[in-house]
Amino acid sequence: MRSLIPPGVDPHGYEPTPQDVVAVAGARLIVVNGAGLESFIAKLLANAGADRPLVEASHGLVSRSAREGEVLEGGVIATGPTSEPDPHFWLDPVMAVRYVQNIRDALSRIDPAGEKIYGSNADAYIQQLRQLDTWIASRVAAIPPEKRALVTNHESLGYFADRYGFRIIGTVIPSVSTEATPTARQLARLVEALKAAGARAVFLEVGGSPQMARQVAQEAGIPVVTELYTHSLTDSSGPAPTYLDMMRYDVKTIVDALAGGSS
Repeated sequence: MRSLIPPGVDPHGYEPTPQDVVAVAGARLIVVNGAGLESFIAKLLANAGADRPLVEASHGLVSRSAREGEVLEGGVIATGPTSEPDPHFWLDPVMAVRYVQNIRDALSRIDPAGEKIYGSNADAYIQQLRQLDTWIASRVAAIPPEKRALVTNHESLGYFADRYGFRIIGTVIPSVSTEATPTARQLARLVEALKAAGARAVFLEVGGSPQMARQVAQEAGIPVVTELYTHSLTDSSGPAPTYLDMMRYDVKTIVDALAGGSS
């Protein structure tokens, strides 16, 4: 197995290398998140000339709509549901179950002889995901409901917020993609929203722009919490070498910031 996107790299703006083209051309199965996350994938497949099975891990999941009060692209405050596609399903472990099922089924199609072991491994991992969901809920319970306000550098934690009872107060980049650029007016509106909501921190994802996040946090009078892993794992020596580790690390980081370290 080979990951195209290295640790610490933002998939929204990733540019494939010649080595990626070679790897895709020789792959038996290509797994992508789907839902518009990998904007580079169509061009990569064309360059590789690869006619290989491809599975969208998020296939079958329905994109969330922004809830009332969330900051939308253009700095507008949502007054009801909206529908900008959001591909960050994996940040809800219950939705990640569908990823496992889709990958299991794809592997079984290309390798029918291994169907039983793929099924067994999937069942075991799904159990771990359900345990993770229970663990996250128990840790989030340490945060009083009125303090469950999230501010990130771009729109990525919507599904996590929906699952565990957080409110999305705003994002430095008002888009599900980190490729967008906020205007001065949008940033000013965000600062006003953070002050009005009593937000306690701005969470900066790995690979995000620290300059804008720090500017917003300083004007709102709150700290920036760095090194939130949402799009990428770390190597084996880091705090998030696996998906399960990443989620536990992020949850502890969020709870420590919003509940005063009582996680």
